[in-house]
Amino acid sequence: MGSAHELQVTGGIDTHKDTHTAAVLDSAGRLLGHRQFPTTPSGYRSLLAWLQGFGLLLRVGVEGTGVYGAGLARHLHAAGIEVVEVDRPDRKTRRWQGKSDPVDAEAAARAALSGRATGTPKHRDGQVEALRALRVARRSAISNRAEAQTQMKSLVVTAPETLRTELRGLTTRRLITHCATRRPDHSRAKDPATATLIALRSLAQRHQRLTAEIAELDALLGPLVAAINPGLVALNGVGTEVAGQLLVTAGENPERLDSEAAFAMLCGAAPLPASSGRTHRHRLNRGGDRQANAALYRIVLCRLRWDPRTRAYRDRRTTEGMSKKEIIRCLKRYIAREIYQELLTSHDAPAVA
Repeated sequence: MGSAHELQVTGGIDTHKDTHTAAVLDSAGRLLGHRQFPTTPSGYRSLLAWLQGFGLLLRVGVEGTGVYGAGLARHLHAAGIEVVEVDRPDRKTRRWQGKSDPVDAEAAARAALSGRATGTPKHRDGQVEALRALRVARRSAISNRAEAQTQMKSLVVTAPETLRTELRGLTTRRLITHCATRRPDHSRAKDPATATLIALRSLAQRHQRLTAEIAELDALLGPLVAAINPGLVALNGVGTEVAGQLLVTAGENPERLDSEAAFAMLCGAAPLPASSGRTHRHRLNRGGDRQANAALYRIVLCRLRWDPRTRAYRDRRTTEGMSKKEIIRCLKRYIAREIYQELLTSHDAPAVA
């Protein structure tokens, strides 16, 4: 506990892959110093000790807490230091004051000191962080599998006529199985038909390996999502994939979002005012986490098909003159409110032994 007369200071960090640059300000906004530290555990300890050497450290503004600053943010959180998430300076500010690591670190400190930056970083030391890592691997596998499938179909279209006639009538599943089991003669790889068959076999086997990898990850993700928030998975239209994305978006500490309106804005589901003169309307929000927005969209589509209340809402709004896009936008906003309440309810619930 610092004394009443101890100098109160605020830190700012500009983060990079190999080094972090720190700056420290007093309560009046005067720059007390800046220094560079390596991105290692000992570097984190030295950085914190250097900041605290100037006085009572009130808070630290960190740029990039979800990327290069993740390790430092974890260290500061474990030490009981208030961490504020700072956005990168905009272009106007950069043109006015230039660009360098000390300048960016000082800007982060000033944003934290003035209260302009108030965001609380996600905690990255729990089950949600484990979920995020698994989802990164799964999303990459799905993308690569789809790319392999597209490339196979393109090769079939441009294949020599004999091979094209043999393969063009097969369904996607049969095409993959057929090509994966072929044994082309590699000594004849100069022949276009043989080379195409070799390529098709390689892509088909890659597709099968990725399918097995996705199934393995799904077997891990299902129980993990259910363990983190069983109530979320139980909601109408919310499965493992959708729930996993919304959990990652909210983070390990969803209470960092002050309100359901903040969560809706984070998901890009909060309508933005677009009024002028006598026109009063709202427009679509194209910001926020687009993966979370897509998850809300999938919930809407599911409920529009299976949920009587949602279908009744659609019919009522349609008779009032609203377009389908406007109805979906409203539904995403309502669902964001429901999701936020479930996230907080489950997070506040006591753990069951």
